[in-house]
Amino acid sequence: MSKHHALIGAAGYIAPRHLKAISETGGTLSAAFDINDSVGIMDSYFPDTRFFTEFELFESFVHAERSKGRAIDFASICTPNYLHKHHIGFSLRAGMQAICEKPLVLTPVELDDLESLQQETGGKVNSILQLRLHPAIEALRNRIAKGDPDKTYEVDLGYFTSRGSWYHASWKGREDKSGGIATNIGVHFYDMLGYVFGAPKENIVHHRAQDAAAGYLEFDKARVRWVLSINRNHLPAHTPDGQSTHRSITVEGEEIEFSGGFTDLHTKSYQSILQGNGYDLEAVRPSIELVDHIRTAPIEPHRGEQHPDFVKVLAS
Repeated sequence: MSKHHALIGAAGYIAPRHLKAISETGGTLSAAFDINDSVGIMDSYFPDTRFFTEFELFESFVHAERSKGRAIDFASICTPNYLHKHHIGFSLRAGMQAICEKPLVLTPVELDDLESLQQETGGKVNSILQLRLHPAIEALRNRIAKGDPDKTYEVDLGYFTSRGSWYHASWKGREDKSGGIATNIGVHFYDMLGYVFGAPKENIVHHRAQDAAAGYLEFDKARVRWVLSINRNHLPAHTPDGQSTHRSITVEGEEIEFSGGFTDLHTKSYQSILQGNGYDLEAVRPSIELVDHIRTAPIEPHRGEQHPDFVKVLAS
């Protein structure tokens, strides 16, 4: 039976992946909301969707559909990070399951609040953690699981993705709204590392700024040197000419290639959710606790090992 969906944040960057996933899993998009009206992409998938730019009208429509026996089953949330908790809360109270982009929330306390709300409403929160479904990551996880149980792997994560001044003027550049660079960009990778290498054991911060962050992590089965930056001047010297990004994850010196293969991962996520196997609040807790610590931990550049490309960040 076709499921009915609502989409909150329909004009956002990630919304088209949700539209595609809803369509490819046989769903119907009953309603969509965004304060911006650049949502013509919906015509390619669901031209008859009711669209609202005022949340109060969207909320009234959702409740009216429920009262008429046409309850909406799922709410997909693609809004700025600081609004996730509010929109998840609305979804659960309106009788919908929530499907939310990462980071699910900004703090462990917000996770606790959502856990209480789940119990109160009987609803469910599902987080999109699509990197876990990537074939290269699944293969790596299987390889680690079958390997030497006593081995600790050496991992380097370097993620340099240049962003213009718009980034700092937007909600993404405000720590109170995005959580900062480690939360907004890094949380994807921290979750993936925990998924592959087990629970985090140590979390040292070497650098924390608006445009870059770096540190050292230990998981059950890995030692990780990491650096993230959105500053073009931080691109490593070995970045090819004309390239504005440099993304690398190595395990024991071997590059893990997963730059491709993302086109259907949201659809795979939706398929799991529809089968009752979505990633729940406890699945995201380790990465939320990790980024929460990164935001507040003391800066200790001489503890743990530094990522080799961190030198360029400091020099700039």
